Amino acid sequence: MSSSSTNTTAIPLPPPSPDEESFSTSVLNFSSGNPRIEETRGLMHLLRDDPSPSSLPVGRKPLVCVVGVPNHMTYADFCQFCGSFIHHILEMRIVRMDGNGMEDQYSVLMRFDHQDSTDTFYNHYNGRRFSSLSLEVEVCRVFFTLDVQYTGSIEHAQPSNATSTDQPTCPVCLERLDQDTSGILTTICNHSFHCSCISKWADSSCPVCRYCQQQAEKSICFVCQTTENLWICVICGFVGCGRYKEGHAIIHWKETQHCYSLEVETQRVWDYVGDNYVHRLIQSKTDGKLVELNSRCVHADNGCGSCGCEDNAMSEAILNSKVDAIVNEYNELLASQLESQKLYFETLLQEVKEETEQEISIAVQKALSLKKPKIQAKIDRVNKEKKFLDDLNENLVKNEEIWKTKLLEIEEKEKKTSRLADDKIRNLEEQLRDLMACLEGDKKIVEELPVTNEIKDGSVFDIPIESSSTSAAEPERKA
Repeated sequence: MSSSSTNTTAIPLPPPSPDEESFSTSVLNFSSGNPRIEETRGLMHLLRDDPSPSSLPVGRKPLVCVVGVPNHMTYADFCQFCGSFIHHILEMRIVRMDGNGMEDQYSVLMRFDHQDSTDTFYNHYNGRRFSSLSLEVEVCRVFFTLDVQYTGSIEHAQPSNATSTDQPTCPVCLERLDQDTSGILTTICNHSFHCSCISKWADSSCPVCRYCQQQAEKSICFVCQTTENLWICVICGFVGCGRYKEGHAIIHWKETQHCYSLEVETQRVWDYVGDNYVHRLIQSKTDGKLVELNSRCVHADNGCGSCGCEDNAMSEAILNSKVDAIVNEYNELLASQLESQKLYFETLLQEVKEETEQEISIAVQKALSLKKPKIQAKIDRVNKEKKFLDDLNENLVKNEEIWKTKLLEIEEKEKKTSRLADDKIRNLEEQLRDLMACLEGDKKIVEELPVTNEIKDGSVFDIPIESSSTSAAEPERKA
């Protein structure tokens, strides 16, 4: 178990006396701190409720524990809930009870300046609902505490022995955390603040480490399945997201006219027709706004009497209305400042954009001026090459025409030569055929004639045949 941070302050108590140990007590385990970083565990000895409602437990101390505070109540909500006694509280410490089915709740250890203030707080808040709209089970249960014991190897600094230089400071106002001058609230993650500073923090998370004691919601929107900003219709039970998400709860109201919707996180009911929360409201005398009316005091049957609760309630209501007025004024001022800042930065962005465009234009012109001679020289060279190629193409076209003419002449010559050769070959074939016929005729004549001595001793000469008409007479004459 790691030690707690420097902002952690323990509630110092003297050990119980032997007489106090004989009282009817209950021992509860508690823990605090971020489980992922550091955690503090301990035991809490609580006095059981006295069966007689008119009497208070004997042996009580100025230390009480408020058990079962719902997680949807933020630190500011709890400080506002017990605002009439906030000046009598020296220290408050937020803890979680281990087991007992209290995972969605937390408890608050409170130490007062006097026993009378403690008794008055007990009588006023024990059994009181946290809000007029809260469920019946969400009531304030106050127990007197005898002793708080821390387990594990954790060393807790005693504030009574600490000097002014050793005291930690409030992370909000940076002032010393002095219990004698102002109340101190220690969050569930062991960070300490002034009660007046933390009461202005509307978020349920820690202002220092952003650790949130509230468990994640298990409900989801029936339409978009989101788990944030959920509202449940108190008429039919439809769960939808709020106007800051997809607005399915408002769409459900417009479709069904079910005008009452419960905010899951804060357990408050919204009236869509009246466009406000359904509270018991009164009109403030300071600024005319509606503020919540506190419930009836439980100190007496016929009113508060001389206890001062009524005056404190009205003072609290007036203070709340003033705070609301200041908050609204601050929100309007912040909205106007944000709008002016938006216009200012949009002007700056426009100026930067114009300057950038101008610089880009100048850079482009400079680059073009530097590259223009090179580009012009390249263009001239390309034009020369183009002219040379055009001349060359023109000459090639002319040569193509000349060669086409020569080719046609050569083809004509070849055709003539081929015709002459064909005619000559045909004549030679005819002459050869005539010669063969003549030779065949001579052979037959020789064979038919009787062999004589003259012919026998004679010789036969070939005589060229000039014509086919004389080829037969010439050999006979020569023979």
